Amino acid sequence: MPDSGPSGAPLPNETQPAEPGTAPPATAPAVLAARRRTGLLVTLLLGGLTATPPLAMDMYLPALPQVTEALNAPAATVQLTLTACLAGMAFGQLVVGPMSDRWGRRRPLLIGLVVYVLATALCALAPTVESLVAFRVAQGLAGAAGIVIARAVVRDLHDGVAMARFFSTLMLISGVAPIVAPLIGGQILRVTDWRGVFVVLTGIGLLLTALVWVRLPETLAPADRHEGGVGEALRSMRGLLADRAFSGYLLTGGFAFAALFAYVSASPFVVQEVYGAGPQTFSLLFGLNSVGLVAVGQLNGKVLVGRVSLEAVLAVGLGVVVLAAGVLLLMTTGVFGEVGLVPVATALFVLMSAMGVTLPNTQTLALLRTRHSAGSASALLGTSSFLIAAVVSPLTGVAGEDTAVPMAVVQLAAALVAVACFIGMCRRRRGRAGVEGAES
Repeated sequence: MPDSGPSGAPLPNETQPAEPGTAPPATAPAVLAARRRTGLLVTLLLGGLTATPPLAMDMYLPALPQVTEALNAPAATVQLTLTACLAGMAFGQLVVGPMSDRWGRRRPLLIGLVVYVLATALCALAPTVESLVAFRVAQGLAGAAGIVIARAVVRDLHDGVAMARFFSTLMLISGVAPIVAPLIGGQILRVTDWRGVFVVLTGIGLLLTALVWVRLPETLAPADRHEGGVGEALRSMRGLLADRAFSGYLLTGGFAFAALFAYVSASPFVVQEVYGAGPQTFSLLFGLNSVGLVAVGQLNGKVLVGRVSLEAVLAVGLGVVVLAAGVLLLMTTGVFGEVGLVPVATALFVLMSAMGVTLPNTQTLALLRTRHSAGSASALLGTSSFLIAAVVSPLTGVAGEDTAVPMAVVQLAAALVAVACFIGMCRRRRGRAGVEGAES
């Protein structure tokens, strides 16, 4: 596979995992040279692409009351603008992933970014809440290109240990976005109204589009692309889902993400309504939990990967998530008597931090099962996580806003299902190719 620069010619792909019973081939010097030239820039760009959706979701949160008043719409209808964007991101990945396997990574990514910029600009001009919902769907559909293609590019350039480390680095970059996004949104609202938030998001989209156009090379060689249309894409996805281990990692990661998303959706009410903390305390705890997740992700990438097998680290991470969720349930149901915010916040911190090894390693192990369908595989991973979380997270509010028990029940149930999928589908028929690739 030939080398490339910013012009769009393909970079060489990394050596694939070895077949069972064979030693993994050495990485070609041209591949190493290409990575040295583009490593930092590609990391920053891919981090920016994966951080864009959290920015689009969370930067907008402080503006919701303003939107309700400005567009004279019910709060429930305005909340649909969040759901619309999330749904667009989920289903958009199913479209963009196969497109990137057929036409390469650059073209679908640039098209997605251009549409994202236009949709975001239209959000800033939306005259009614109905039009805002429609534009948010388009924004989510187009924004999905950054999520799914970023993962596919990582699979193009890296394998095994290197891929796990790269995902941990991306988690550091994209993990900062949910922390700073509400703060940025609040500062924007000090000088302008809610439309200004979308203007800033439009500017970020334009910057990313320009950087991708000028500096991000094509990473999928023409020889590795799929020439078929929708039918072949569906067959490719069906083949991926037929792989028991891939589906196991997909479900493991999806339900682990559901446990995380249950925290995101319920913690504002649990911390403030149930335990009486103020908005500043909630923001501090949210930030600390995000820092814990990012820090453990870096520990995973810098220390654990390459010294301990990915499956072993994933198993420990899942065990910690189950333990923390179980303790949280016991505390919220009164088994330990009346507990305050500090013990509950500590359990949540441990649970969230364990996601720093759980989420990147499930993605790595799943993508190690693929060779020529990284885009489709990435799409399935992303879509399943969003859909499972979207279905599970509303259950945290079934008993109202005055109890933390539903959140703990959902988190423990999701974590137990993730463990069951990992044990029942991944460890029994995991396939030596994926394991040897992960440990090579």
